[in-house]
Amino acid sequence: MIDHISIPVSDLLRSAAFWEGVLAPLGLTRLVERERTVGFGKRYPEFWVNLRENLAPAPPDTGAHVCLRAPDRAAVDAFHSAAVALGGRSDGAPGPRQASMTTYYGAFIRDPDGNKVEAVTFPRSERQ
Repeated sequence: MIDHISIPVSDLLRSAAFWEGVLAPLGLTRLVERERTVGFGKRYPEFWVNLRENLAPAPPDTGAHVCLRAPDRAAVDAFHSAAVALGGRSDGAPGPRQASMTTYYGAFIRDPDGNKVEAVTFPRSERQ
């Protein structure tokens, strides 16, 4: 249903480098670079960062929440570790979670502008 998403960033160069490292464990690479936007994806841009020079950081507990699918638990862990190592912050360490209809394994991060992004996988068994 959703073709792509975009998030606002205050510094395109910093954010492009941040997201390049964070999205790599999920199989997304930098595909498009323009003056005010960078697109990441597998075959076409699915995740965009758009420059907004006057953007103020999102306050805690506000803003949108974007969730990206990860292939497995290791990718969720790597997504979270990369985000923290590259200047983001944890907003929920990797681990099992109970949703309304299923259990899943996920992690939440905030990028340097405060955007909240989650990586999630749905393990087939508890042994994964």
